[in-house]
Amino acid sequence: MSNHIREDFARQALACELLGSPFTSRLCRLLGARLNGNSSFGARVLSWQGHPQNDALPLRVAGGFHALRRQGAVALSAAYPPNEVDDEALWHALDAAIAEHDLFLTRFLDSAPQTNEVSRSSAILGGMLHIAKRTGLPLDLYEIGASAGLNLGFDAYGYELGAARWGDAASAVRIVSEWQGTMPPLDAELRVVSRKGSDLNPLDASDAALRERLLSYIWPDQTARLARIEAALEATARAGTRIEKADAADWVEREFGRPGEKGRARVLMHTIMWQYLAAPTQARIEAAMEKAGEGATKDAPVAWLWVEQDEKENISAGVRLRLWPEGSDEELGRADFHGRWVRWG
Repeated sequence: MSNHIREDFARQALACELLGSPFTSRLCRLLGARLNGNSSFGARVLSWQGHPQNDALPLRVAGGFHALRRQGAVALSAAYPPNEVDDEALWHALDAAIAEHDLFLTRFLDSAPQTNEVSRSSAILGGMLHIAKRTGLPLDLYEIGASAGLNLGFDAYGYELGAARWGDAASAVRIVSEWQGTMPPLDAELRVVSRKGSDLNPLDASDAALRERLLSYIWPDQTARLARIEAALEATARAGTRIEKADAADWVEREFGRPGEKGRARVLMHTIMWQYLAAPTQARIEAAMEKAGEGATKDAPVAWLWVEQDEKENISAGVRLRLWPEGSDEELGRADFHGRWVRWG
């Protein structure tokens, strides 16, 4: 294994440990140390042509094994949670799975991970409450990198934000986040009048096979997280949410290239996807939003809310809001990548 790929599996192992998945941490560490090129799968991983971190290579690999486990692969059943085995037994199970399912694992590497982490909705909610309070208008939502659209339905979920509560207490989707710092304006009148999303590989929440692929990227020892995302998939399927297949820059240019409707605020949102966009695509979106902002008015404002990794901290995402026509650009807070905590203000 080339050094940069070996190092990226080690980096991901540490990240998984910090994000509360000791099993996936062990998996990445073992694969980084022991995977060989004797299979098509191993050879493709070891000779990966792209950037392993930007392409989330270790998470593609982990997702492939979890998909097999969820399908009942005998080689993995005894070694995966809730069972506990030592490193030798786990590696033996992984090696056996590679031998038995080489083609499946090789093909699984084709697509980037899509977790559609619904607990990020706590940070989204905080941002949307600010937009609603500051504009006093109902919202038209637009999400890029929307995957199955779980976060587009954020306002239908029940929230526990530290000691505070917001939303539908009876919702099957319960978002629990440790909230640090000031609270967003929980009393703001938040009303979403339309929601649209795009993704290069959109997932239909009502499609069983696509749901399984999404769930395969959720770490197998995080059972509460798995249950929460399954509940959000059910809710999204019932709501009939459909995500458009489109390039992010093309879609933003189209949707924000026309005037907004008076009496409504248009909001572009995205979570943990910006890093996967090529620099020219990022530049086109920036330009499109600046142009839309130039045409914004008080009764037809434009907002851009993102929850994205940045250079400030490598273990959390910045929650940033830009708002036109007032021209503000601020970091509202920071959030754990999986929404376990939010630090506001």
